[in-house]
Amino acid sequence: MFTIGDFARYGRVSPRMLRHYDAIGLLTPDRTDPATGYRLYGAAQLARLNRIIALKDLGFTLQQVGAVLDERVGPEELRGMLRLRRAELAEAVAAASARLTRVEARLRSIESEGHMPADDVVIKTVPAVRVAELTGTAASYQPQDIGPVIGPLYERLFPLLEAAGLRPTGPGIACYEDAPEGGGAIVVHAGVTVSAPAGAVGDTEVRVVELPPFEAATIVHRGAMDDVLSTTHTLARWLDANGYRSTGYSREVNLECPPDQESWVTELQEPVAKA
Repeated sequence: MFTIGDFARYGRVSPRMLRHYDAIGLLTPDRTDPATGYRLYGAAQLARLNRIIALKDLGFTLQQVGAVLDERVGPEELRGMLRLRRAELAEAVAAASARLTRVEARLRSIESEGHMPADDVVIKTVPAVRVAELTGTAASYQPQDIGPVIGPLYERLFPLLEAAGLRPTGPGIACYEDAPEGGGAIVVHAGVTVSAPAGAVGDTEVRVVELPPFEAATIVHRGAMDDVLSTTHTLARWLDANGYRSTGYSREVNLECPPDQESWVTELQEPVAKA
């Protein structure tokens, strides 16, 4: 027979852990000295302890370990548990690999620029949102072509909403798509978040639409949108370095829009997928 200290040493666990296994009925001593209360273990119990350690190492909970050891789990159920655990571990490995790629990209950026980048890119799921919008067409996606179109759209949008008794409930959101006529033309959607049913707003050109959710790489641009190219270039470099590809035009969320455009804060949300 082994004392709890000797048994713990042979099993490479702590006495505290053995006492816990005893308390939950996972591994009870062969006998307990009635006079001293000391736990005593038999050599044959090392086999059960080794199985406990092996199953724990696979990531099973102690409750699951007990069910397996006491044969309350059949072969098919055990295979299912192992397949689920395999999927969980594969997902964790993929997440860790993606995080490692981001760390390496950040290190390369610091080494090349000599300082910590100020513009952080974050991957997130953008939820669906309902907006009231006006649309127009720009000659291209270049800032010098977008600006003269989107500015007047917003100037018209807010008075029309006020006249219709519809109040914004969130930030302005601009999004873009290729124009049907092609040639590089872009349809500009100038919208603002609202709580209203989808459809036309009265007898105006304004329509309430629901923008679908999507996976996005996001970055915050500070300053006028005429100067957005440097921020979009930062985002493009990050996507390339971290194994993502763009799947469409960025959505622009106007977080702060004071009169001075140099103080604007805009989040760019670019739809992405793994490359």
